[in-house]
Amino acid sequence: MTPSIELEFNHYYSQHCKHLKLQGLQPKTIDAYSRAIRRIGEHFQGDLDNLSQDQLLDYFHALLDRLSWSAVKLDLYGLKFFYTHVLHRPWIDLPMIKPPRCTRIPDIVTVAEAEKLFMSTRNLSYRVFYFTIYSLGLRLGEGLNLQVGDIDATRMRVHIRNAKGNKDRFVPLPLTTLRVFRQFWMVHKNPTLIFPNRARGIKGAHLAESPLDRGGVQKTINLVTQEMGLKKRFPVTRYAIVMPLTC
Repeated sequence: MTPSIELEFNHYYSQHCKHLKLQGLQPKTIDAYSRAIRRIGEHFQGDLDNLSQDQLLDYFHALLDRLSWSAVKLDLYGLKFFYTHVLHRPWIDLPMIKPPRCTRIPDIVTVAEAEKLFMSTRNLSYRVFYFTIYSLGLRLGEGLNLQVGDIDATRMRVHIRNAKGNKDRFVPLPLTTLRVFRQFWMVHKNPTLIFPNRARGIKGAHLAESPLDRGGVQKTINLVTQEMGLKKRFPVTRYAIVMPLTC
């Protein structure tokens, strides 16, 4: 990449990042679309405004050998965004970028299996967290971001903020889950977070400013299911299960 082309690419990339934020996209989408332009720019030595359709077809065809369909699709959408908002050029869809259609039937975890999973989780915070996403039907990020102010005990509902599609929604709050929340809060007493980070230990959890670590949550549930011999993936469902809060 020559100095002049590198300077031009850096300018384009900066504009790309600004437009991504101005469009109000989710952080994960911004990261994916930014990464796409960095990857494509590296491949074409920074010269992105003179690419032919044949060049793009060859690039994405080669990319399929290294990355998943979903990753390739994000690169395609990132480049389309770049052409539309930065280069201000019309975009012609590439005919070869079509993910294979497949239908997957989700694994169904029974109430008994879910209860066994909760009771097999020795870490109190993780045990309550798994119970919460199971009983409320939440995604991982939605559960981690729950705050004390989101729990409406009067109307028996939970306010889920910034859910999929950057939308809010309400979900019913089972009485059992409300009781679990109250007992768990008495353990950590964080004024804001339902699931505070345990970096300072449970006694220092009331000072935490960030939620539980996503990686730790995922790693622990994988270990627990392996110990149980459960071959199914732990899905998001809506069953309330009585679970004693013992450390």
